[in-house]
Amino acid sequence: MRLARLIGPELEALLRESPEEVRELLDEIHPEDLADIVAELEAKEAGHLLKQLPTEYAAEVFERLDEEDQEALSQTLGADSTARIAAEMGADERADFFSQMPPAVADPVLESLERVDPEAAEEVEELRQWPERSAGGLMTTEFIAVGPGLRISEAIDELRRRAREAETLDTVYVVGERERLLGMLRLRDLLLAGPDERVGDKMRENVISVPPDLDQEQVAKVLAKYDLHAMPVMSDKGELLGLITSDDILDVLHEEQAEDVHKMGAVEPIREGYFDASVGQYIRKRAPWLAILFVGGFFTTTAMRSFDSVLGSMAQLAFYVPLLIAAGGNSGSQSSTLVIRGLAVGDVTTQDWYRVLGRELAQGLILGSMLASFGVVRVLLAGDPTGMVGLVAVTLIAIVVMGCVVGGMMPLLLHRLGVDPATSSTPFIATLVDVLGILIYLSLAQAMLAGAAVIVGT
Repeated sequence: MRLARLIGPELEALLRESPEEVRELLDEIHPEDLADIVAELEAKEAGHLLKQLPTEYAAEVFERLDEEDQEALSQTLGADSTARIAAEMGADERADFFSQMPPAVADPVLESLERVDPEAAEEVEELRQWPERSAGGLMTTEFIAVGPGLRISEAIDELRRRAREAETLDTVYVVGERERLLGMLRLRDLLLAGPDERVGDKMRENVISVPPDLDQEQVAKVLAKYDLHAMPVMSDKGELLGLITSDDILDVLHEEQAEDVHKMGAVEPIREGYFDASVGQYIRKRAPWLAILFVGGFFTTTAMRSFDSVLGSMAQLAFYVPLLIAAGGNSGSQSSTLVIRGLAVGDVTTQDWYRVLGRELAQGLILGSMLASFGVVRVLLAGDPTGMVGLVAVTLIAIVVMGCVVGGMMPLLLHRLGVDPATSSTPFIATLVDVLGILIYLSLAQAMLAGAAVIVGT
């Protein structure tokens, strides 16, 4: 029996009988832990439980639930109760909620929110104009900004007065006319400055910011590069629009990493957990790529059929096909993984293609030569014809070089075309390299047999 089934009913009963005790107990329970319990309850039970909680705490729990649970709870709670909870959510979380919910759920709640908290409803409309996966979609409008003419003591008073409504207290931003961003002050700067000094004299003017339409993956790179806890979002006119905090970026990194892992495994990205997604959803996500890769495998069989005469002339050739094409597929997968990772963190750009090509050629030759030595030993131990020694050795070197080059250059080509390089997944690279590997191997074998025939004929 799950934890929610054990604790949920008791917690709900305690809320009805002694709310004050629960309020004291909630100080010891993190909203994330309670959200795990709520997610496992039936919608009716979860809705009743949330109604008994203090609204501010209920909002912290609600915003940690996934989309499906939020939708089910919204329908159970009704528009008015959901609006009261939404009013207490963070501005960015609130905007995400309304963006993700279907109109049939979101519209009535937004109408109720306009009555409960018009300012919060206005913030929702302001943030919803930006794409969900952009800096504007990530930002919150709950930040503290002061004018440059204030004294430090006045700025601290402002910070104290607005502390509860701000997303973070680590940084105070300095704005001029029309909300133009002039600089920033960290909390440390405020505490170390004299109370009568002016904010404009102590502020830091070199502020790292991002535009609202920047993709969330690029936002994460900027935040990580400059090791920031919070970063402002600024319009092209220099206006301070909002703030992105590191906790938002952690969610982005988790999402992007999961998406890339799925794509590299030839699976369309799935947001839900393994057991949360239905079997039908997995079939829809996996089937298209499996079909494409299976059809790609037709070329492998076609390539082998075109060399029937070669395979028939020397039976030992077929024994080494799996060994050789596996070496090419493995080397290609390694190279693609390294280059995709380099593109993701900014170590590699499409302009570096010639450097990547040179490095992959060098690595392919070295690794191919190493594997060729192992292959020669395998041929000798098997007692196969002497001609197979040179054929396997040369083929291994050629296939590994080809695998490294294809695996290294394919992500760069896709990135150049505006396609996510993770699409060049391990199965896709392996299928392509299999076809090319067989062509190389059997072409070399055909040439070797032709040469042998010429020698015998003379």
